[in-house]
Amino acid sequence: MAVVTGTDLSRIEQLLGDEAADLLTHQCRTVDRSLLHLPGPDFVDRVYALTDRKPATLRNLQWMFSQGRLGGTGYLSILPVDQGIEHSAGASFAPNPMYFDPENIVKLALEGGCNAVASTIGVLGSIARRYAHRIPFIVKLNHNELLTYPNKYDQTMYGSVEVAYEMGAVGVGATIYFGSDQADRQLVEVAHAFEEAHRLGMFTVLWCYLRNSAFKVDGVDYGLSADLTGQANHIGVTIEADIIKQKQAENNNGYGAVNQNGKGYGQTNKKVYSDLTTDHPIDLTRYQVVNCYLGRAGLINSGGASAGDNDLAQAVRTSVINKRAGGTGLISGRKAFQKPMEQGVELLNAIQDVYLNDEITIA
Repeated sequence: MAVVTGTDLSRIEQLLGDEAADLLTHQCRTVDRSLLHLPGPDFVDRVYALTDRKPATLRNLQWMFSQGRLGGTGYLSILPVDQGIEHSAGASFAPNPMYFDPENIVKLALEGGCNAVASTIGVLGSIARRYAHRIPFIVKLNHNELLTYPNKYDQTMYGSVEVAYEMGAVGVGATIYFGSDQADRQLVEVAHAFEEAHRLGMFTVLWCYLRNSAFKVDGVDYGLSADLTGQANHIGVTIEADIIKQKQAENNNGYGAVNQNGKGYGQTNKKVYSDLTTDHPIDLTRYQVVNCYLGRAGLINSGGASAGDNDLAQAVRTSVINKRAGGTGLISGRKAFQKPMEQGVELLNAIQDVYLNDEITIA
């Protein structure tokens, strides 16, 4: 495999702007990096091989970690395109109609040097015979749709693990809306699906999201708090998710915010806030990694919605925070596919360049 040289640090510093010095030199004084199981070329042998996963699962994980521009680094860059269901096809693909065609989704992942592509059972099934042997497929099994009136927020199974396996997928993914009134049912469904996937030798990725209007307090969305997302991660690895997909933490003390009017919600400990976290974004994301069994399950942060001209800078910022916190990579969709393919490839490569740059170290 050809040696890939990461982007010059000066370009990354330029994209980070005024935050560059802080994000690139911050030292974490909370949970020390020595306690973490950090990404590396031997991650499958060093960490996953100690688990109860079957050899076929280890093989499929190794293929994903060996694929694309980040192959052999222990880091992941995954293209997820399930937004045609989650956000509607029109809202997702109108900015770039070529992506109504599933083949172009896979082409973007290949051209962009991704480790894997994650999408719906229909998208990947429609082009499986041409591409399932060329790039790892992750079939997203459940979705929330926005056609029901009034709109509701619930994850429903759209297909089976067996169908994903038969089409040649090597992994399955699913979402749980932690904090929602349907979370317990979703948890049972996803746990059963992950058990079946592991039985068949596939790996598992959990979209570990929080959803409840009570998490929004005084205009702040504590569904993005380090403590609440951290606990969601901890539940996720309990059902043996091999990889956790989580929104990057933007604030903290969600328990305190929800309980400020005397409500009896959840449990926490003051040391979470005094010893294990600060308000620095790298320290907040470090706590998300900590709750993934100190990194035994990889944390990949989501890239978020496309915001236009600022997408490239935001993607690089999220990647720097994830890497320096001890995370495993980024899973970015809308920022990439809602642009012409050349620009989408450029954005994906910019994300990967952060992980390829040895000057960007673990905090």
